[in-house]
Amino acid sequence: MDCPFCKGRFATASAVIIHLESGRCSSGWDRQKINETIRKLDRNNVITNASRMITYESTETIATDRAWNGYNFECYFCTREFSNLHALNQHLKSPVHEQNMYRCPKSGCGRNYKLLSGLVQHVESESCGLMRFDQVQQQARNGIAKMVGKMITG
Repeated sequence: MDCPFCKGRFATASAVIIHLESGRCSSGWDRQKINETIRKLDRNNVITNASRMITYESTETIATDRAWNGYNFECYFCTREFSNLHALNQHLKSPVHEQNMYRCPKSGCGRNYKLLSGLVQHVESESCGLMRFDQVQQQARNGIAKMVGKMITG
């Protein structure tokens, strides 16, 4: 599976999306850009939770030496502890404290995800029967928007 923006090659559609969400693609795509794109594609909120997809100015939380609790660096939100400041800041940049924005469109499934890649991994697993693994991969080869469109329209 090729990244549509760089020369990266990946084993699955979800791996391409993880690559983009991580912000490591040379194209500049990241989690925020993917969320905004999916919000525009999913106008009827089939796979997105409308109240959690509201466009907002992204902010970055950065820990300083003041996060030191005498033993470790402590997360302001969950009190998880880290041995160094860099690890705490990586934790803060992750989606761990974000709300679930995506949901499986299969009636009766009810699974929710913070990231599009989580939803795509769920669909790839065939656990709810929404799409077969090979269908997900084929749709993704035609473009991420086509794959998401197939999930939205069934």
